Amino acid sequence: MVEMSVAGIALDAASRSPIVLLRDPAGRRQVPIWIDQAQAQNILAGMSGERPPRPLSHDLMVSLLAAGGLSLERVVIHTIEDNTFRAVLKLVNGAGEATELDARPSDAIALALRTDSGIWMLEEVVADASIPVDAEADAEDQEDFRRFLDRTSPAELIRHLGKSAPEGEEPTAESNGDGGDSGGDALGGNL
Repeated sequence: MVEMSVAGIALDAASRSPIVLLRDPAGRRQVPIWIDQAQAQNILAGMSGERPPRPLSHDLMVSLLAAGGLSLERVVIHTIEDNTFRAVLKLVNGAGEATELDARPSDAIALALRTDSGIWMLEEVVADASIPVDAEADAEDQEDFRRFLDRTSPAELIRHLGKSAPEGEEPTAESNGDGGDSGGDALGGNL
């Protein structure tokens, strides 16, 4: 297994869908996972480390784990099935007993960021899904995306999604790049 870190959030050039980028420790490979706008916001909130005035869903999940005497040891992204990544949460209770819960990788990543837990990926998954990294260009793209988010309101994103839907149709999960609720996050697309 390879411990990965969140390199950032990027936008797919063709679909304008957000992508979470996980980077290997050597910084030479990244694994892109296509997610939706809400998932991107949850991950970005976890990356910022700032506490909102009221808990967001993943903050609430962390509080529920603590109230139940559980801690998140790590998350493991373990397979790709039908172009969808699969992950598990590795939880430990006060007695040291371990349990695993199935989770979407985006949710697992958002929780790991809030609990300072490791994000692990099986080497086979990294080998199958990774792309080589150009660190300098990556930093520039990440800064461009941050500037885009800083000057874009949720209303503007909704208008943009409406413009990208075929004429006469409302944006749907399929037309906005979400792919519906398949229970996982996607592999694929163009960077």
